[in-house]
Amino acid sequence: MLMPITESFKIAIRSIRSNKMRSFLTMLGIIIGVAAVIILVSVVNGYMSTILESFTSMGVDRVNVSVSNMSSRSLDPDDMYEFFDERYDLFENMTPSVSVNMPLKNGNETMSETSIGGYSEDYIDIVDYDIQYGRSISYADCEAEQNVAVLGYYTALELFDNADEAVGQCIKIGNNSFTVIGVMERQDEDELEEGGTDDFVWLPYSSAAKMNFSRNISSYILTLRDTDQADEATAAIESFLLEIFKSDDYFNVMANSSLLDEMNEQIAMLSMMLGGIAGISLLVAGVGVMNIMLVSVTERTKEIGIRKALGAKKGVIMQQFVIEAAVTSSLGGVLGIIVGALGTSLVGGAIGINATATFMAVVVSFSVSVGIGLLFGYMPASRAAQLNPIDALRTD
Repeated sequence: MLMPITESFKIAIRSIRSNKMRSFLTMLGIIIGVAAVIILVSVVNGYMSTILESFTSMGVDRVNVSVSNMSSRSLDPDDMYEFFDERYDLFENMTPSVSVNMPLKNGNETMSETSIGGYSEDYIDIVDYDIQYGRSISYADCEAEQNVAVLGYYTALELFDNADEAVGQCIKIGNNSFTVIGVMERQDEDELEEGGTDDFVWLPYSSAAKMNFSRNISSYILTLRDTDQADEATAAIESFLLEIFKSDDYFNVMANSSLLDEMNEQIAMLSMMLGGIAGISLLVAGVGVMNIMLVSVTERTKEIGIRKALGAKKGVIMQQFVIEAAVTSSLGGVLGIIVGALGTSLVGGAIGINATATFMAVVVSFSVSVGIGLLFGYMPASRAAQLNPIDALRTD
């Protein structure tokens, strides 16, 4: 008959307290291993979450299309709009995207880092911005190739000192004059800077294409009605473009949601790999637990002999030493969780990311530490249970 678990637990605590330094050194490997797993996995997850947030802000529901127009085969914006209207069940918004690489001026003020692009009236919904002053680009502006512009908040401040004074004023892009019809709300609440999220100019895509001396537009942005339909939507666009270009070498279709799924898979794989590497230290700690428990069995041989002489069964002796190993590993695991949580916050703060100990990392590392105590405690416990009581009593 086995002794009550509580009694075995009390004996284990007394043994740990009677050899404090040895018990601490035994736990140290567990502490380091558990802390390493928690810190590595949590910091990686925190870093990747930061990347994912930046990626998500670009629009998970977007599909980016780029084509290589040729003289014999090209994609006209009207054809793209016709396809968009036919597949309105899949797509919510669409805009051609035309990049303009020309200097932006107002009087003596020149801005060289400002992002200038041509878009349709749907672009404001695609990026989910709000107008602060004036209005955004309209369908009529695109149809009539109007020389009008919408400014980012920083751009308006730099060119006109006060953003609310920009509407109605004229700016120059290259050698072309544009009338400012709107200013967007400030996007970056922390800092306004050159080249930042508030430093941009939007033009009607038709006007931007005319400035580039090309009616052919090679980039388009569409948004999905449902991100679960990303594969179907991508296939529909590819089928449409294949009819025009006859080869997929001349176009590329990329859904952001697909990239996000791939990134999540890579993050999970990286976390598992780093957790496994850190877990090696837990394995080494388990060997340390086993060695210390073997020493404990040797030191307590006479005690084991006395207990067996008084009628203690093998199961009772084994239970005592297995529980002692498990308690030692569990205490090390708890201390490792505390160290890991503190370490995660410190490391995250040092590298400038929001990192906190993840629940899964804590549960897995603690479970492994307890499991190691049971696994590596079994051999010393088995050795203690197999001792002959007469030989044990003769031990000095």
